[in-house]
Amino acid sequence: MSVPTDLSTDHSRAVADGAHSHGVVPAGSRAERLTSFDLADIPVPTGREEEWRFSPVPRLQPLFAEDLGVAGVRTTVVPAPEVKVEIVGRDDARLGTTGKPGDRTAVTAWNAFREATVVTVPAEAVASDVTSIRVEGVTKDPSVAHLLVRAERHSQAVVVLDHLGDATLDETVEIVVEDGAHLTLVSVQDWTDGAVHASSHRARLGRDAKLKHVVVTFGGDVVRITPDATFTAEGGEVEMVGLYFADADQHQEHRLFVDHAVPRCTSRVTYKGALQGEGAHAVWVGDVLIRAEAEGTDTYELNRNLVLSDGARADSVPNLEIETGEIEGAGHASATGRFDDEQLFYLMARGIPETDARRLVVRGFFAELIEEIGVPAVEERLIASIEAELEKSMSVITGIAPEGDA
Repeated sequence: MSVPTDLSTDHSRAVADGAHSHGVVPAGSRAERLTSFDLADIPVPTGREEEWRFSPVPRLQPLFAEDLGVAGVRTTVVPAPEVKVEIVGRDDARLGTTGKPGDRTAVTAWNAFREATVVTVPAEAVASDVTSIRVEGVTKDPSVAHLLVRAERHSQAVVVLDHLGDATLDETVEIVVEDGAHLTLVSVQDWTDGAVHASSHRARLGRDAKLKHVVVTFGGDVVRITPDATFTAEGGEVEMVGLYFADADQHQEHRLFVDHAVPRCTSRVTYKGALQGEGAHAVWVGDVLIRAEAEGTDTYELNRNLVLSDGARADSVPNLEIETGEIEGAGHASATGRFDDEQLFYLMARGIPETDARRLVVRGFFAELIEEIGVPAVEERLIASIEAELEKSMSVITGIAPEGDA
């Protein structure tokens, strides 16, 4: 087992009495991190950099090149009746307004794309249906894709972004939530085995804007998602929810950054993951920065990892930087542990077979988080995917291959 039975940190919500940091202290403040649209400013990583130290850099190498193509994936949008979809050139003034790229794959993706898909929820509109965006692998050629989702003033919408098939994809997802708008964006990574996917999500929230940002990762060989959220006016709220399940030799990495740069905004981050199989690796890094001018901030982040078998590894690093003492509250909790043998014994002592007991424990681990997503079709799909992953887990324990496997 690559992790101890219980490796955790748990910091209750508290009002800061001065500038300080919780968790593992990063190499310098996130406020000082280099961001740029220029490829020359962000070199190819070696793996020793703070933002790459957990990543399988050799497996991501194809996405560091300057000459990525655009033909590797096909993007299809089925919009709600009220929603507008456009294909625009890279010179469209709406692109790039959510912030500068912050790592090599992000800056490579920015410089390589030629066209972008723009999904707009018009001002005051309330979408009557979910807008579905499907990104499907066509070839394994290293490629880029660029998407902008804009919720204009006082609009409301749900957008589901689905990644399917096999691809080597470097992706940018820009999210703009204007004043008073409410947007739910769900990004599902359900690639087949062998896919490599790096995706930079950059969100900008206006006054009293609300964003629910959901990331679900099951498939692929290497998946690295880096969501950033920045508040530009008071009253903004962001909820970042994540669920992942890593199998043998899969690397799933989620690196989040919430930038509280203005007063009286709220953020909540909740990510949960399960791991099973030799070489399964999950990485979660949660950075929250409360700048000196962000008085009245209210923030909390949580990460939980459940290790189901030997040979799996989870790295969980919460970072909280506070530059002002005038906040409502701030805190974080992080824990990685084995399957709970006490829960298992309790259920088996009441006549429940071991395989069924294990399923119940894992379902319970994810249940509350799935309900928070708030999109029934996505929730049903997640439950089915978790069941499929549990079939694999049971086959390791019983020695019986899942149905359909040789």
